[in-house]
Amino acid sequence: MCRFVAATAAAAILFGQQFAATTAFIVSGRTPLGVRSSLRNMSTRRGAVAIGLDDEISNWAKDAGYGDVVSSKPNGSSGWATFKRVQLSNGPDLFVKSSGRNCKDMFEGEALGLKAMFECSRGEDGLRIPEVFHYGDLSNGNGSFLIMEYLNLGGRSDDKALGRAMARMHLSPATAEAGNPNAAFGFPVDNTIGGTPQINTPWTKGGGTEEWIAFFRDKRIGYQLDLAGDSYCSNLWNDKIAPRLGALFEGIDVQPSILHGDLWSGNIGSADGMPTIFDPAVYWGHHEAEWGMSWCASFGRDFWDGYRSLIPEDDGFLDRKPLYDAVSL
Repeated sequence: MCRFVAATAAAAILFGQQFAATTAFIVSGRTPLGVRSSLRNMSTRRGAVAIGLDDEISNWAKDAGYGDVVSSKPNGSSGWATFKRVQLSNGPDLFVKSSGRNCKDMFEGEALGLKAMFECSRGEDGLRIPEVFHYGDLSNGNGSFLIMEYLNLGGRSDDKALGRAMARMHLSPATAEAGNPNAAFGFPVDNTIGGTPQINTPWTKGGGTEEWIAFFRDKRIGYQLDLAGDSYCSNLWNDKIAPRLGALFEGIDVQPSILHGDLWSGNIGSADGMPTIFDPAVYWGHHEAEWGMSWCASFGRDFWDGYRSLIPEDDGFLDRKPLYDAVSL
């Protein structure tokens, strides 16, 4: 994989060509013994979490003035968390995630990311982002939780509206209220994109093209090549490609935009007739970096018409796109 990433980046710089990539995933139908054991342990931890979680939700709701919990029902799960829908006597419906792991590892990055996107999507024609109410470690020490607004999710509807809403979020300024008081690249915490760590810290010294190039060079492609552990690819990147990245950004001024960070079709929907995006890997970066997953996001002409009505395409976009695609492949 790392040789593909390095080759893609090299081609983007040296030849300015676009590449299409198809990734095939072959999944075995058998579950290894170690994995079965881990799954049994995970099930046990989930049961322990549930004991303290209901009390945690109830106490928080009363303190917040939302009354009593009148209904608490399971609402699915993932490989690393369980979900609940909770209804209150005098407050909003809640979507609650819980895990046997601590909050810093599981929910802090997601909570801060949703808060930032919520702030940057305020106003007319914005994205419908769930409001985060509370998150933290369970007081009994058995895990952590994230409490947010429950959304009645549906499938994608108006792609032109989605495009305009994404552009409005990308155009929203970096502010203290949005969690970025110095208008820099990065994020307050590191997070994950899928199962891969995403390094966002420390913040850059500010915005601007040179700061962005250094951030992307070291914390995106460079970091992923280090994870792959292939010295040939790392040397190719460090010696031949990274020093020439500036050629792709000539004539443009890159300023930080809040990015969802993992925008593919499975993380896009609608809620109450408005476009919504969820399960983010948020950070502040070049708005074009948002489209690294566009090869599996089904963005058609309506979407791009909506987006480009507010953010026109910059010169060199098609030359830079293979570089951003390489991060997600």
